[in-house]
Amino acid sequence: MTGSEWEVRERERLCHLSDRVVALGSNLQVLSQLAWPLDIKRQFLANKAQQLPKVTYPAFSASEYIAQLDKIAPDIGDTPVDLWIDRTRKTLMITAEMLEARGTPRFYELSKQLYGAPTDRLKDEKSTSLDLAQQYLRLLKPIRGMALGEPPDACVLASTLADQMRDATVAMFGQEAPEVVVVDDLSANALASSERVRIRRTACFSDNDIEQLIQHEIYIHVATILNGKTDGNISLLSLAHPGATKTQEGLAVFAEFITGTLDLDRMRRLADRVVAIQQAIDGADFIEVYRYFVEQTGNADQAFENTRRVFRGGVVSGGSPFTKDVVYLDGLLRVHNFMRAAVSMGRADSIQLLFAGRLDLEDLPVLSYLRALGLCHRPRFLAPWAKDLRYLLCYLSYSSFLNSIDMSKVSAHYKELLSQVGEVK
Repeated sequence: MTGSEWEVRERERLCHLSDRVVALGSNLQVLSQLAWPLDIKRQFLANKAQQLPKVTYPAFSASEYIAQLDKIAPDIGDTPVDLWIDRTRKTLMITAEMLEARGTPRFYELSKQLYGAPTDRLKDEKSTSLDLAQQYLRLLKPIRGMALGEPPDACVLASTLADQMRDATVAMFGQEAPEVVVVDDLSANALASSERVRIRRTACFSDNDIEQLIQHEIYIHVATILNGKTDGNISLLSLAHPGATKTQEGLAVFAEFITGTLDLDRMRRLADRVVAIQQAIDGADFIEVYRYFVEQTGNADQAFENTRRVFRGGVVSGGSPFTKDVVYLDGLLRVHNFMRAAVSMGRADSIQLLFAGRLDLEDLPVLSYLRALGLCHRPRFLAPWAKDLRYLLCYLSYSSFLNSIDMSKVSAHYKELLSQVGEVK
């Protein structure tokens, strides 16, 4: 067999394996399986938040999914691409088990395997997303209520946001732009796929929210899926699954940060979610976490939505939450650290690989093997900040130096200086 003949057969074999996994994975819609009927919210608020919500979920059997995924295992080889496919296969098996375990303590254990927990340590084997959340909320406390130059409160309607997001999608993706629709039954304010961007009708948006959502949903989530679907790419690059969620959401939040649209309120929301998940892990029930969010937001409706995110699929009496919302800060830290490390090693070229499709940071080496086989092509769609890397590289280079500075002496100096400066009123 010639080298070219082997390559053809190898491509066909890997694509067939990938297609089998994608066919099964595309049927595992996690968030829709965890949705709560709208009546639960109405009843909870009508009862003055004094009774735990009574939530039931439609039956879901994992055995059929697992059996079908098990059938793929004997055909998986030992190449890096095979092992990547196998990791995704195993992730889907855990996902199916988690959905079957909704409403039980086992749900949390499986959620933790897929999305992590607030106390999971980063590559430095010390820092956690809970550390970041707690530090942020602590530093933010003294400036709460301070006039920071923000514009007056305004409520941009979902229909207005939809118009602006349509313009952004068409400008970036042309004929491949997804449909933008306003819907009633959505837990998040907005959610994007390659075919459709959905916006919750009852959500109220600020001017900054609009730019955040364009950066997050359009320039990252839609872009990575469409890049994964590029003709000739292996199909697994286009599959949205829990194994890729941490990197995808981390990249999306980093996009908000690097473009200056990640404001204090948004960061507070992300931090509050991590703290609330840890509270639930430690035993707080739905009502206790709801009261925490009421204290943080001053809005009963928003507090319920935030609390529902923590407890959907889990146990409302406490101890077993859904940990997906950990990924926003955890992923942000991991993606940011990857970029810092890449720049410090002279590998800024690797940053655009994050847009190749739906994948985890740890899967980046697989792309080299896929490219050699012609199964991964250069990303067609890049966020503006990733297409023109000048500002990003300037920022990362500067911040890398700042991180080498010993802040203990610097802080001591400015603490003494500021003690002599009156507070600006």
